[in-house]
Amino acid sequence: MKEQFDFYSKTTLKSYNLDETQRYQLNMLDNLDVFTRKHCENVANLTCRICEYMHLNKDFTIYCTVCAYLHDIGKLFIPPSILQKQGPLTDEEYEIMKTHTTIGYDMCMKDLKLRPYAVGARSHHEALNGTGYPDKLKKKDIPLEAQIIRVADEYDAIVSKRQYKSHIDISNTLELIIKDSRPNTKEIALTKLTEDTKLGKVNPKIVKVLLKVVIEDIEYEITCLYEYIEYLKSQIERLKEIDKYYNKMIVQKKQSKKEYFEEGIKYLLDKNETMENYKDVLNEYVEALKVRQDKIDKLYDEIKKIKKLKV
Repeated sequence: MKEQFDFYSKTTLKSYNLDETQRYQLNMLDNLDVFTRKHCENVANLTCRICEYMHLNKDFTIYCTVCAYLHDIGKLFIPPSILQKQGPLTDEEYEIMKTHTTIGYDMCMKDLKLRPYAVGARSHHEALNGTGYPDKLKKKDIPLEAQIIRVADEYDAIVSKRQYKSHIDISNTLELIIKDSRPNTKEIALTKLTEDTKLGKVNPKIVKVLLKVVIEDIEYEITCLYEYIEYLKSQIERLKEIDKYYNKMIVQKKQSKKEYFEEGIKYLLDKNETMENYKDVLNEYVEALKVRQDKIDKLYDEIKKIKKLKV
């Protein structure tokens, strides 16, 4: 048995039984590089779940999620040297990267099947306070779908960059997004106080929902760990039984008795286990159990940290 855990949990767009036209739209992702495609899938998954938590209707949820799948489609035409660059982009490279929004929009508008989702490609980097791109839209002008995708996009971008294998310390990522939901106090001090300066870049209501989604993911991870712990405990119990048989076998004087316990041991041994290595395997399982139990404690602490975060 292998420990299984999906960082973005089990809710996906597939649950909506998409028709052929919608599947065509999502198949556009096959032309993207593997990292961008995975990012688009993650953002769509998060977008879908955020919509569900916001109790938005099913049709809008499907529409919004497809927009999220296609939000980075314009990156097809961004040079790989910029798209896959490990270090920070230069100002010139950043300006080129920003064009993926308008390129994606143009791609969608030229394809009748993609046209309904063009807003996701164009507006997912707009900010409530008007500092986003490409159109510097402000709160009232940014479609809800773009606001949702921006939060999901920012979260996954940080998670991917930090290469999380678990939700331990994920609260640090959420703190960064919460910071983006607040107004820039330095800007307010230097400029005339207006309605726009009271806003952050992302919608705090959507960030609050994201926190609920992340907590659900952590609880799912804990459930997976508990299931795996039960498996580890069963294996430890089996190996301890083998150890009991082995200790009895080595003190026997009669060969028939030795063979009796040896047969019992062979029956209990699993694949690739022998009488010579079972103790090492037992120690590995005991250590693995301790690691998972410690991880569960840390994940419960992470939930407490997230619940204390103020948006």
